[in-house]
Amino acid sequence: MSTLPQKILFVNSEIYPYLPESQPALIGRYLPQGIQEKKKEIRIFMPRFGCINERRNQLHEVIRLSGMNIIISDVDRPLVIKVASIAAARIQVYFIDNDDYFHRKAVYTGADGGFFPDNDERAIFFARGVLETAKKLRWSPDVIHCGGWFSQLVPAYLKKAYKGDPIFSGAKVVLSLYGDTPAAGFSNAFADKVPFGRLTREDLLLGDAPTGIELAKTAIKYSDGIILGAPDVPEELVGMARDLGLPILPYRAESIEDKSYIDEYNAFYEQL
Repeated sequence: MSTLPQKILFVNSEIYPYLPESQPALIGRYLPQGIQEKKKEIRIFMPRFGCINERRNQLHEVIRLSGMNIIISDVDRPLVIKVASIAAARIQVYFIDNDDYFHRKAVYTGADGGFFPDNDERAIFFARGVLETAKKLRWSPDVIHCGGWFSQLVPAYLKKAYKGDPIFSGAKVVLSLYGDTPAAGFSNAFADKVPFGRLTREDLLLGDAPTGIELAKTAIKYSDGIILGAPDVPEELVGMARDLGLPILPYRAESIEDKSYIDEYNAFYEQL
């Protein structure tokens, strides 16, 4: 067994204080700190949503990591990487940014409450941006922990498009499921936009009118372990994970309240 510290890459839809308090955002904030305090190496990524105040949170661009382009639907879009520090926790957060996708002053829905029609492309850009940046950092994670629906394309890209890449050769995927599965539908062309490298449309569980449940099922298909991060995870998803024989860490409200979930999650990483 390696004596080197385990490396955990956290890919989060939400992190407090950059986004308002929610269970995923609070876990996104305190879990990486707790894992780092257990002498593990960490990296953290989230989207740079336009409602995040760059000046107040002291975000700045990382020039050496920016400058790549990601092609979606035959359109080249620049990938911009920003970083900020949470000084009290001694952790850094990397932000995936792009003017077209992340400068509107909202997260997933507009002022009228409507689901953004390009949320599919935004999720694609985020997932691929995280993995390309990890490659550029030359940092090989042992575990990639995805939390929140916006991160749910990462497992499929990792296991198919980046299969054989030495940076990710030993990585296991942990998927935290919450009750945040989008009720609104995605673009009908979602499944045609996702393929990249060895990841094909047939590898996805997205239908002609793709749903949040189908996206989550695609993530489960390519994960190595499932954490139930909330009490309201759809039973359909839990049942699929059971049917696949995946290790499942159940939700315990008391461990969230007293923060002992950090020990539970740490043990879960180590058993994979």
